[in-house]
Amino acid sequence: MRVAIVTESFPPVFNGVANSVVRVLETLKAEGHEAIVIAPTTPGDYFLGFRTHRVPSFPLFQFQLGLPNPFVSKILDEFKPDVVHAASPVLLGGQAIAWADRNQVPAVAIFQTDIAAYAERYGFKLLRPLVDKAMASFHASATINLAPTSEVRDYLGNLGLRNVSVWGRGVDLDLFHPNRKVSAEVFQLRAKYAPSGQKIVGFVGRLAAEKQVDRFSELFSIENTTFVIVGDGPERNNLVESFAGAPVHFAGKRVDEDLANHYASFDAFVHFGTEETFGQTIQEAQAAGVPVLAPCAGGPKFLIESGVSGFLIDPDAPLGFTSVLENLLGNSALSARIAESGRRSVLNKSWKANNEKLLAFYEEALAITRQRTTSELLVA
Repeated sequence: MRVAIVTESFPPVFNGVANSVVRVLETLKAEGHEAIVIAPTTPGDYFLGFRTHRVPSFPLFQFQLGLPNPFVSKILDEFKPDVVHAASPVLLGGQAIAWADRNQVPAVAIFQTDIAAYAERYGFKLLRPLVDKAMASFHASATINLAPTSEVRDYLGNLGLRNVSVWGRGVDLDLFHPNRKVSAEVFQLRAKYAPSGQKIVGFVGRLAAEKQVDRFSELFSIENTTFVIVGDGPERNNLVESFAGAPVHFAGKRVDEDLANHYASFDAFVHFGTEETFGQTIQEAQAAGVPVLAPCAGGPKFLIESGVSGFLIDPDAPLGFTSVLENLLGNSALSARIAESGRRSVLNKSWKANNEKLLAFYEEALAITRQRTTSELLVA
């Protein structure tokens, strides 16, 4: 197949959308498919051997959103894709989906970023209905829409979208692995962050307001515990100032082996964010054999069986996270059981298995488009 990936996020930007697109490209390369990438940012003219095209963009809620322009249509005309893959479509993705609709090319749209929720959080609550309507219009002409969870599928359905299926995210089961816990690199990290043998409670993610990392202060009363925050973002300076004097280490952005070693150094992983549409770092922590605590809201509800593969906490319960975490850190048998079950819960979610489902959706979209084209010819 010839696949045109039009994405609102791509390296060197580091977020869930960009990471997912990179993994899709790895699968397309391994399977021998052709592809191009159209995005607001690119690391160069080629990525994994695929041609990349950078388009003008503007910042919105700390994201770079691509601007529609004739250049995009020209690229698609010349490439002649069999499928258009629109990753987290907004303006740029919406243009690509419209192009596909006009040219009878199947489009698969991936919903990954709840822009309406961002608008609400950043003080534009009254705009949410308009943003919801706009997002629905961007997705409306897609042959197939893919949501990360059944909850998001229902949300898209309520916006009037049809042909919505669930496609989650994969996880690198080799990179994120419990075996790292006994590696020299992880022993060095533990000696660095917990020189007196403290328990290490970690977080990995973008340091933005919606991640609610500021709530880690609720955990500082737990004795013999240190905290490691991995990631960067607009809230970092505020968090550093707010946590001054607390046993918190800001590790900054980490990738690949270094990121995997940081996960493996944790005794527990805590995510306070209630607005996650999925929660990729939760899967990575589970794969690494780290017990996870997350709010009983949004994506985490579909990744964690509470008390089995992690803990879902009522985000509004006073000190709800603190009591569960304190009990977990003080009970090695419980911690080991949760860690093992968390790892088992993601064993069927490798990127290979996950992206095989995506390729099946491509094929389904092709079949739907062929059927529509045949029907139109018969009617004519």
